[in-house]
Amino acid sequence: MARFKFQSSVLTIAAVALALLAQHPARAETYPTRTIKLVVGFGAGGGVDIVARLVAQKMQESLGQNVIVENRPGGNAMLGPDMVAKSAPDGYTLLYAAAGQMSVSPAIYTKIPYQPLRDFVPISMVASYPLLLIVSPNHPAKNLKDFIAWTKANPDKTNYGAASAGFQLSTELFKLRTGAAGQPIVFRSTNESVTNVIGEQVTYGFAEPPPSLPQVQAGKARALAVTAPKRIPELPDVPTLHDEGIDVDVRLWSGLFAPAGTPPDIIKKLEAECMRIAQLPDVKERLRALSSDAVGSSSAEFTKELGAEIKMWTDVARQAKLSFE
Repeated sequence: MARFKFQSSVLTIAAVALALLAQHPARAETYPTRTIKLVVGFGAGGGVDIVARLVAQKMQESLGQNVIVENRPGGNAMLGPDMVAKSAPDGYTLLYAAAGQMSVSPAIYTKIPYQPLRDFVPISMVASYPLLLIVSPNHPAKNLKDFIAWTKANPDKTNYGAASAGFQLSTELFKLRTGAAGQPIVFRSTNESVTNVIGEQVTYGFAEPPPSLPQVQAGKARALAVTAPKRIPELPDVPTLHDEGIDVDVRLWSGLFAPAGTPPDIIKKLEAECMRIAQLPDVKERLRALSSDAVGSSSAEFTKELGAEIKMWTDVARQAKLSFE
């Protein structure tokens, strides 16, 4: 009888152990053992998609499993994150997202189907890039100080282009810190915004480097400032906002996220992958061609920065009285 009870106890313990393993299959095996999917909430060919595919390629080479990118645009770029937030937290469905989706949207949208710090684990910020403040080369102001003074003297003539809420909030932050004027004109893309600045239908705009830098280098637009803490190599003579005594540091970014509840050991492995990838010379070169910097932050660093950004943009939106449905 004692032997029977002992065997029953062993079988019970084994059953419990198997049940626990079944609840956490990814941790019971050497991750990954099958295809990993990176969901991108934008269409193919855009900046975030390009970097996501670069990350996927390098992860696949290292991890020995297929890593595919799945584009899920729509819903003000919130469809992709919402899908991943509701996915199994097993490390096989991940989100490659931009700042606009994860730090700007929570600050301005009254209805958002996910909360970045509740529904996701930030794994690593992979890349970041500054914005350029551009005007037409025919604008009478030749430097930032004169431009700010001009907008204050001509508020009824001053507007700015914005291709998304991220650009609008960046401009409103600039206005709050400097007293500059400007009413927003919303465009469908940054290319359209830049074209309208060049054509003088719009007074100024903040734009990412890929669509704006070539225009500046060709003399079709004038860059008055860079929003990063340091000058960019492509425009060494263009000052930062900090150089001009303006406390504004705006860098948009893209990075990797996992659904909340993903096992810590998987997070650690993916974090190490992103940090490794960001240090690869060919990755740095590819990102530099997009006027972006490789970052490769830790999960803890990324989480802290994301929280600070959400707070900052929420404050800016409140002060500027901005909100979107």
